Amino acid sequence: MASTFSPLGIELQATGENAGTWGTKTNTNLELVEQISGGFVQKSIAGGAQTTALSVSDGATGAELAHRMIEFTGTISGNQIVTIPNDVQTFYFLRNSTSGSHTVQFKYATGSGDSLTFSATDKGDKLVFASANPDATNPKILTIATGLTDVVSDTSPQLGGDLDVNGNDIVSTSNADIDIVPNGTGDVVLGADTVKVGDSGAAATLTSNGAGALTVTTGGAADLILNTNSGTNAGTVTLTDAANGDITIAPNGTGRTKVTNASPGTSSTQVVTTDGKGIVFSMVFGY
Repeated sequence: MASTFSPLGIELQATGENAGTWGTKTNTNLELVEQISGGFVQKSIAGGAQTTALSVSDGATGAELAHRMIEFTGTISGNQIVTIPNDVQTFYFLRNSTSGSHTVQFKYATGSGDSLTFSATDKGDKLVFASANPDATNPKILTIATGLTDVVSDTSPQLGGDLDVNGNDIVSTSNADIDIVPNGTGDVVLGADTVKVGDSGAAATLTSNGAGALTVTTGGAADLILNTNSGTNAGTVTLTDAANGDITIAPNGTGRTKVTNASPGTSSTQVVTTDGKGIVFSMVFGY
């Protein structure tokens, strides 16, 4: 009886076969086992849209699919499909190191079983299990999750780069707050020209967290402007205080408090002045 071969190329010798070469063939098989368990190979899939079948070499080392880690390389100008025979069953570490904004799909040669697809922008690593269903009709490529799938598993998680929410929101459950707490004297910096608060049409409130004063200021000598409806003169700016408190407007130094509201057809400026005791005694127009 002649030798047969496993799906990954290991020679299965028959009883009494290969007299005088048994040792060499066994050594090759052991090298194959070593390659399958921890070997690394680069496979170029450069070119336009195509299907590339990974090679198998019966009774010899070097077969592309008989490595634990496979790195796909090359410049691709179309979507790629990489296949393995339907009877292969093993784990693979796959790395997409191709250049070009196209997908790379890893699948069995035939059947409608699950496959793995690197998106056009995914130049990362994947751990998969090639299942080789018993009937080999629709074998599946199963993707195995690596790393944290829920940060609740890590009590002190740290980002290794920017967090891209990918069009999603950061939300809480059970009406819980979302706290952003810098360390020590650190600040919360919102790097946007416009910051929006509130949801839908509900009124929004900006308040201090506790009994401390709330200060709104600019980072330089620019004006501080309060307006409504993005400055289109709709709505009223109202300053109120609770519990019979005063509303104090205190210009610095020799600065004055001005109320400006040009009358129709004029460029007049209204200036409200007091006698220093909080009593308004004059209003000057055309200031």
